[in-house]
This record gives sequence, C-alpha cells and structure tokens, in this order.
Amino acid sequence: MLRPRAHAFSLFALLASLALGGCAPTTARPVRLPPPTETNSLGPGDIFEVLVYDEPSLSKPFKVAPDGTVDFPFVGALAVEGKEPQEIAHALKARLMEERILKNPQVSVLVKEVNSKKVSVFGMVQKPGQLQLTEGMTVVHAISAVGGFSPLADRDRVTLTRKIDKTKSVRVVFSVAAITEGRIADVPLQAGDTIYVEQTVWG
Repeated sequence: MLRPRAHAFSLFALLASLALGGCAPTTARPVRLPPPTETNSLGPGDIFEVLVYDEPSLSKPFKVAPDGTVDFPFVGALAVEGKEPQEIAHALKARLMEERILKNPQVSVLVKEVNSKKVSVFGMVQKPGQLQLTEGMTVVHAISAVGGFSPLADRDRVTLTRKIDKTKSVRVVFSVAAITEGRIADVPLQAGDTIYVEQTVWG
C-alpha cells in the first residue's frame, strides 16, 4: 500500500502528465484542404489587352475597375470580374454585334497583369495585410513575406480559411512549427486564402 506522501506524489505526476498531454499540440497531422484551384478569371486591378481584328481603334489595354467592369468604346460598361479571357472576348463580340458596331468581329483578349489574386495574413505577424499571390506560394512563404512571426505568435495554432465557392469555406488549424521542422508538408495557397496566427497563451 502506498504511503500518503508517495500516493500524493504519484497523483501529482499523473495529473501533470495528463495536463501536458492535454496541452501537447495535436496539429502536427498533415493539413487536409481542398487542393488550390487554378483559374484565369480576372478581377479589379487586372490589366488585359483587347485585340479586334482589323480594328486598331478598338484594340487597346484595359484595367478592371474596382466595381469589376471596364468601359469599352461604343459598348459602355462591361462586367468582367470573375470571367476568363475567352469569356470576355465572347461577351465583347456579342455586344459589338448587338450594338451594330461590327457585323462579325474577331475578338481576342490577352492578360497583361494580374493584380487581383491576393492572400491575407493577419494576427501575430510583423506586418499584417494582403500579399500578391505568386506562383508556388505557400503558408511559410506568405508568413515570411510579412516579416515573420511576432514575439507573441503561437506557431502551433495557425488558421487557414479557404473559400470553396461563393457561399462555402473551409477552415483548418495547424502547426507552422511542424512545417518548418519538416514533420508535415507546407501548404500551397490559392487566391482568397486567409491566414491567421493566434497569440500564445503565455503572451
């Protein structure tokens, strides 16, 4: 039979191990997210060039306005946000024919600059804000681009929110420390992703 002091020590050790087990990160599992979707759709700030065959006066670059439109000669405002280049070309051709500007125009659209595809990094980082999404950007790249973690960052509790469609999104919590230590893979980003770094409970 355990003596009172030994019993108390055993109970303390058990409680301590349970407490440590409860606080140990469970976020070192692989991050499960829908894979990034690649799209050529345009948005505000993007620049594209319209080429209308044999019509140099209608062939020029356009910048998508904040409301997602461009003002095209003889046609007026044309909604282009969320459309891919071939869709914009088709819409322009249709409008030029509807307005009887041209009978059967040959229209093509070439993307010159993509400025609308961004990711957001907030919480306990040095310079919270938005970043231009670049090819191959990951969570670690994005956090590094905003100056890295702040002293109060909880590197084991980073949340990534990803839109699945216009009404649905998915959110996961994971450990960036586990990524940098090579225990789990880094997470590729897609346009619209939001990263939030929690504050450590010790801060």
